[in-house]
Amino acid sequence: MSDRTRADAVYSALFTRQGEQWVQPRVERTRRVLELLDDPQRTYRVVHVTGTNGKTSTSRIIESIVRAHGLRTGLFTSPHLERFTERIMIDGEPIDDGLVADAWDEISPFVDLVDAELSASGDATLTFFELLTVLAFAAFADAPVDVAVIEVGMGGSWDSTNAADGDVAVFAPISLDHQDRLGETIEEIAGVKAGIIKQGAAVVSAQQLPEAAQVLRAAAAAREATLAGEDDAFAVTDAHLAVGGQMVSVRGLAGTYDDLYLPLYGAHQGHNAALAIAAVESLIGGGAQPIAPDVLTDGLAQVTSPGRLQLIGVAPTVLVDSAHNPHGADALVRALGQSFDFDEWGIVLGVFADKDVAGIVARLAPAAAHVFATAPDSERAAEADEVADLVEPTGIPVTVHRDLDEAAEAARAWAAASDRRAVVIAGSVVLAGEAVQLAAAQDWKDGWRA
Repeated sequence: MSDRTRADAVYSALFTRQGEQWVQPRVERTRRVLELLDDPQRTYRVVHVTGTNGKTSTSRIIESIVRAHGLRTGLFTSPHLERFTERIMIDGEPIDDGLVADAWDEISPFVDLVDAELSASGDATLTFFELLTVLAFAAFADAPVDVAVIEVGMGGSWDSTNAADGDVAVFAPISLDHQDRLGETIEEIAGVKAGIIKQGAAVVSAQQLPEAAQVLRAAAAAREATLAGEDDAFAVTDAHLAVGGQMVSVRGLAGTYDDLYLPLYGAHQGHNAALAIAAVESLIGGGAQPIAPDVLTDGLAQVTSPGRLQLIGVAPTVLVDSAHNPHGADALVRALGQSFDFDEWGIVLGVFADKDVAGIVARLAPAAAHVFATAPDSERAAEADEVADLVEPTGIPVTVHRDLDEAAEAARAWAAASDRRAVVIAGSVVLAGEAVQLAAAQDWKDGWRA
């Protein structure tokens, strides 16, 4: 059996489990499997990243800077765009098929044991995300890595990833999302996310709403953790456009870094980079030692963030962005205005029904000249007609399309009519993954063909 076949079998086994939308506050189940495996997550240093938006990009930037120091890195993010091995990165590359299959073979007997314990107690067996977390922690130990950058799946305190003890706890901006799981207010959501702060850890935080900042300060103080916040302890001091991204200058915790090239679009990515720099300063130098200029330049130059303002088509320009809540939609609209010179944007929009669809539509409306409503290929998707119904009161022209292929075809034809038009596909990480694959299959970078 080939390694690819073995790895695909691992994903099939994971997929039989309760999916990622099934979330329970029960990190102790993940801890139980890891305990039986002799706690592989304690064999390397951990940077733990949470927040509502920006945590994946921030995690990727942190990993790249740490790797540029010559350290071996692991990166755990979710969800994936095309293949599940993207979620478990080792030294900047998706985990090898053979390694992920070997790690699965290693953990399987202990998974069976814990499943049996859970069933005997009347509890549900381990879920997709719980097992994926265990798989990542075991694979990182087997590699072995020096530092693992771990993105929270949902929330913080009871998330499966919180079985690890983060040396550095990183907070991207916190806003309303997953209220059914995390709480109805910013304070409640911030309280759950603050659960990743461990005793004596270093905490770095993006600029937060006052109510979230207050919760983080209290949690850090209670656990004798240091807290460095954006604007007070570190900041973006300058940013301007550059070919393929932007130039940013950052005042860090321990040094000042001018004219850094960041190959990502959008002012929010500059702030993500500043947060990442502060996190790496905290990890490697305890917040007191600057990052060597050549190391930081190399680390930032290698950053990628698939599905985040990613260019997937030319003539017409087509971008894909995984903005899936109002805060993310706000960042997308600002980035389109700041980083691109087009008069009209066609937005291909497909959203999950459990998201704030109306809020997303309202935030995207200022940038939209035409909306092409569709649905991600998921049971959780909102119907395209429902999305269109929310767009119509805005007065923006909207058309309904049965799937992404049809919507993208219509949007690209619309944009091809003028060199002042472009397309962005947004609303869901699942839709973003579909778009990346569709663009590659149809070679959108070869230009439009009517």
